[in-house]
Amino acid sequence: MTQPSPQQYDTLIIGAGAAGLHCAANAARRGKRVLVIDHAKQAGKKILISGGGRCNFTNLYASPENYLSSNPHFCKSALSRYTQWDFIALVDKHQISYHEKTLGQLFCDDSAKDIVKMLLAECDQYGARVQLRTEVLAVEHNGQYLLKTSAGHYQAEQLVVACGGLSMPKLGATPLGYQIAEQFGHSIIPVRAGLVPFTLQDDQKQRFGEVSGISVPVTAAANDGYFREALLFTHRGVSGPAVLQISSYWQPGDAVTVNLLPDMDAFEWLKNQQSEQPKVQLSTLLQSVFPKRLVNALGGEFDWPLNQRLADISHARFETIADNLNSWSLKPNGTEGYRTAEVTLGGVNVDEISSKTMESKCQPGLYFIGEVVDVTGWLGGYNFQWAWASAYAAAEAL
Repeated sequence: MTQPSPQQYDTLIIGAGAAGLHCAANAARRGKRVLVIDHAKQAGKKILISGGGRCNFTNLYASPENYLSSNPHFCKSALSRYTQWDFIALVDKHQISYHEKTLGQLFCDDSAKDIVKMLLAECDQYGARVQLRTEVLAVEHNGQYLLKTSAGHYQAEQLVVACGGLSMPKLGATPLGYQIAEQFGHSIIPVRAGLVPFTLQDDQKQRFGEVSGISVPVTAAANDGYFREALLFTHRGVSGPAVLQISSYWQPGDAVTVNLLPDMDAFEWLKNQQSEQPKVQLSTLLQSVFPKRLVNALGGEFDWPLNQRLADISHARFETIADNLNSWSLKPNGTEGYRTAEVTLGGVNVDEISSKTMESKCQPGLYFIGEVVDVTGWLGGYNFQWAWASAYAAAEAL
């Protein structure tokens, strides 16, 4: 039986997420006939669950310094040509109300659905077609790009790969984007889970599992990363913004330096308290700054003399306790992996992509945008801003 001739478009986009939809709308606005294909049942699944269902869609302070890549200069061009203010203008145009939470993070007042509806409305307005429940079976190139899918064959001069990374497989994440890149001669910077909770060794997991749900403000440092945010103890280890942020800088085997009292010199504080209230027990003093359960867990971890009076503790012992508090060397067992990771670090090597257009340097007419490339933002709306900016850069070049 002969296969019907492929349906013809100017541009095919794989992936109906943030980058794919934004690219489709902007390419269609410029007169391109665009088809977006995705295997999911609904568009923008990752948008819908982001920010606790309210979508942290950008950050007021987004700049190239907030991104990790094997080439830190790569993201500058796209980010400068489509800024957070450009996306905020689009949100305002669709009359979506939003608020700043902390550190420049912008969230929808109502629901992340508003952002997905906005992107689909933009596609609809300019005539970009979005086709869901369609699996890509093969990609070929013979003068044009031919997509063989579960719903038929489609052909176009240009192909945009916007199908994301490996994070959150329950939402349908697959390695398809990397496979297409390798098929056309690209190298992949090794991928791993980013913005992800840490797991702890069994003894620590048991000890700190007892304080699951307790959150404390800390600074966390590893390699070139340093963040001041909250750390959350969980049944499996540690999470919270500070941990998610530093996880992108952490490498297996590394320790993370955690300052549990970021606003004070713990040694000076302990000495002062010893002279001011010598009869107070160490546990009572520590409970003035930490919840009781956490004091007990930390005391067990570091073998602190919790029941001793401050007067009976030597300055040498105070130095050790202060070191535990101000520079706890926490060695994670690992991370929770892609299951709970918000992003994928690594990806398509950016040295093989034009920073201006997102077009492949290996294969004309092939573009890579969003999370599939080796650009990863901090927690706080930065990854969405990269999706919008890289999508716009490609759309302007299509």
